[in-house]
Amino acid sequence: MLPSSADAAWAFAEAFARLIRLAPGPAEVPTLDPAPSWAAWNHAEDGLWPCPEDPDTDLNEVAGPEWIDDAGRRARDRLRAGESEAVLGHCDWLAGNLCWSGDTLLVVHDWDSMIVDSEAVLVGFAAALYSTVSVDELATVEDTERFLDAYCRARGREFSADELERSWAAGVWTRAYDAKYQHTVGRPVTSLSEDEARERLRRGGIRF
Repeated sequence: MLPSSADAAWAFAEAFARLIRLAPGPAEVPTLDPAPSWAAWNHAEDGLWPCPEDPDTDLNEVAGPEWIDDAGRRARDRLRAGESEAVLGHCDWLAGNLCWSGDTLLVVHDWDSMIVDSEAVLVGFAAALYSTVSVDELATVEDTERFLDAYCRARGREFSADELERSWAAGVWTRAYDAKYQHTVGRPVTSLSEDEARERLRRGGIRF
């Protein structure tokens, strides 16, 4: 379930860059809307949070925690402040959705998680969701930084400052969404902590 290399971030990021490179253009495929809820930062519904896949749950009807709502709102606002060319990519690049033989990627699962968004946003989701240690854990701040660096090396071009900030903001959005869902349904909040949200937002150029 994990690459064997000590540089797992490179294996995950290079594979993601290859997927972006090989994917058809958005105009070449039927619409993929709506995006899964954890990736739907630009949804058109009322309220901060989009409707989850569970139709009986409304994240906007449950109060707090305030820091989760604030982190999601600030990340969404940063994402709305920039825009770039849309590409096709996978928005659920979890370790549990990939299988490896050594450092060779064999299988990617969960293809209903293909969406159209900017490259920086898709990379931000992947960098925040993958794991180098366990399918039951998510990237640390340092893991995310390593993924972003490796992705830029794999694609042969650095992100601009704006793209990099939007990548960090996208990671906050998806992790905050999951944290809000966990709180709403009464589960322990494991997808994001307040301190980590603050650090990730800081790297996205966002005050928290």
